[in-house]
Amino acid sequence: MRAIEITQPGKPEVLQLCERPTPQLKAGEVLIKVHAAGINRPDVFQRLGQYPVPPGASDLPGLEVAGEIVDGDLGDSGFAKGDMVCALVQGGGYAEYCAAPLAQCLPVPAGLSMVEAASLPETFFTVWSNVFDRAGLSEGETLLVQGGTSGIGVTAIQLATAMGHCVFATAGSADKCRACEELGAERGINYRDEDFVAVVKELTGGKGVDVVLDMVAGDYVGREIDCLADDGRIAIIALLGGAKANVDLSQVLRRRLTISGSTLRPRPVAFKGAIAQKLRERVWPLLEQGKIKPVIYKVFPLAQAAAAHTLMESSTHVGKIVLQVV
Repeated sequence: MRAIEITQPGKPEVLQLCERPTPQLKAGEVLIKVHAAGINRPDVFQRLGQYPVPPGASDLPGLEVAGEIVDGDLGDSGFAKGDMVCALVQGGGYAEYCAAPLAQCLPVPAGLSMVEAASLPETFFTVWSNVFDRAGLSEGETLLVQGGTSGIGVTAIQLATAMGHCVFATAGSADKCRACEELGAERGINYRDEDFVAVVKELTGGKGVDVVLDMVAGDYVGREIDCLADDGRIAIIALLGGAKANVDLSQVLRRRLTISGSTLRPRPVAFKGAIAQKLRERVWPLLEQGKIKPVIYKVFPLAQAAAAHTLMESSTHVGKIVLQVV
């Protein structure tokens, strides 16, 4: 099969088209003929040599795919060979064939293209796990999304809004702030010329938000504590602003705040499978009803994976970048 491999850690040009054997399936896996694969920030970190591949995972980049099931023991899963699915994978998505745990496969939502379906798994699994399961965003609560026009951001804004929550989001330009608001955010906050703490406090009548979805970390964490409501929660999912933070722990104690962090890739199949079931029950109907829509910024052919990574690193995009394989 054709695939994109990381020839050595480095710039996007180290992503090269190659020939690889079709994956050998392990117990509980299916083989997917890939039609499209999503690009995600962890792929960039892996390319740079900053995100080690979990033991037993493919060294090829790519954490989400959409395509046709062509092999595997499907048991009583309800899936059959020939079914079109999207799946969260540990790696190997930038290829013509990819092995995926059956438990992490979901049907392509009715009305969506394969490119749109490929944009769903990584961000929807991540947002559901961190915002709703880990941080426990509940009825009547508010959410602040850092990086509202990223793939994670557009998913978090739409999903929380569709479930009845008031959402605020930060972004780096007036156009991006408008994009956040068009997706459902109550207010896009331009972090380049506005203090998100002051804006959030003003918009919430001084209370603050209940949950912050944070992919920045670093010196943002202390400021996020300042804009949290009592009993508020911060869910950290990436460290784009650095791994060190200076925080006022007296506020954490006094106001019963929670700071949590997680990364999805190394978690076991059973954990991700449980998220898949919740998504199928709670979120897939919203996609099929058009209440949530995939936001695709640009599609590249598989051979142009380097160009796709260059765009990802520019941070000029709004939404997802996808590789077309078939």
